[in-house]
Amino acid sequence: MTWIAGNTDFPIDHLPYGVVQPANSQPRLGVAVGTNVLDLAACVRAGAVSAIDESVASAPSLNPLIDLGPEAWAALRSQLLELVRSPNGPRGATDLLHPVENVELLLPIDVADYVDFYSSLEHATNLGRFFRPDGDPLLPNWRHVPIGYHGRAGTVVASGQSIVRPRGQRKSPDEVAPTFGPSARLDIELELGAVLSRQRHPGDLTVQEAHEHIFGLVLLNDWSARDIQSWEYQPLGPFLGKSFATTISPWVVPMASAERFLALAPVQDPPPLPYLRDDRRRNFNIHLEIEVRPHDSVTSTIVSTTNSSSIYWTFGQQIAHMVSNGATLRTGDLIGTGTISGEHPGSEGSFIELSKNGSDPFRVGEAARTFLEDGDTVALRGRLGDSNGPSFGDCAGTIWPARGA
Repeated sequence: MTWIAGNTDFPIDHLPYGVVQPANSQPRLGVAVGTNVLDLAACVRAGAVSAIDESVASAPSLNPLIDLGPEAWAALRSQLLELVRSPNGPRGATDLLHPVENVELLLPIDVADYVDFYSSLEHATNLGRFFRPDGDPLLPNWRHVPIGYHGRAGTVVASGQSIVRPRGQRKSPDEVAPTFGPSARLDIELELGAVLSRQRHPGDLTVQEAHEHIFGLVLLNDWSARDIQSWEYQPLGPFLGKSFATTISPWVVPMASAERFLALAPVQDPPPLPYLRDDRRRNFNIHLEIEVRPHDSVTSTIVSTTNSSSIYWTFGQQIAHMVSNGATLRTGDLIGTGTISGEHPGSEGSFIELSKNGSDPFRVGEAARTFLEDGDTVALRGRLGDSNGPSFGDCAGTIWPARGA
């Protein structure tokens, strides 16, 4: 037998990082390998890993590790690869591993700031056709600047945490005055997130320099209350329609793993301004799925599949734009791509697109949906390369009734 347990979602060279809590223990850093979690704090104590110290390995978030920078990340990965490829493992190997089912997976980062972008041409076009059917679906600035909004870091939650249906002001076109109550158009957004390290030198970043600040990638669901959002976002943008919850996957796929699955981003027309020029046009080839289990069913249905390689504005461009006005990066910053949608029916990344703005219910097994109902569970899934590639783990949540309902 080899030391590492069977290879399922997590090959031995994938090595995604997370924060885990074994039974009767404190949170610490873990690495997913096969069906197990490698306990980094135990590895340091056993002398199996020396690239980080025990204070970093025993931290309740990945932030201290991220703050060490790219050289330390590379050194740690090299030691981990040597460790997990060993036929017998280090002395005391049984003390270094936990079956994944025996640990609780926690929020992997202490989120410093959260910014969500609007980077999918297909998604922006779909929404524009709903809201501006007689005009250009894209607003004049969309092809020139990465559009984004500053979200609420404090309501970023770990996969598996239930989502309480938000309340807020809503006003439909045929109502005279707004009302306050639970959202009736609760939605999801299928996204990728990038976890960033702090900016070590003041000043602007080129797209290449910006890319080097990415520690790793997560799946991200920016839950959205479309009725609250459509009433409040004029003129300043999303607020209560977005700030109630954002879910991320428990595992952060490091760039050393993700960059083996690079894809060429679409050609940008017109070419962006010089500070946004990205000659390498780096996107990621990640197969994405939305799976829904209705509250009145025991089975789940995949309602959409797409790929992140089609994103128009790359992570490097998003970061370079974000700091171009003098803003700086902090360790634990999280940025989202915005909803990722494809060109074809069944590749939409949100319910508002799948249901054609609520006018055409789509099938979820035997059920029909336009927007989320209480008790529904949504799981976003991503695999590098194709549907059989290395996984991010689920990014999932179940809808609970609104407070007071």
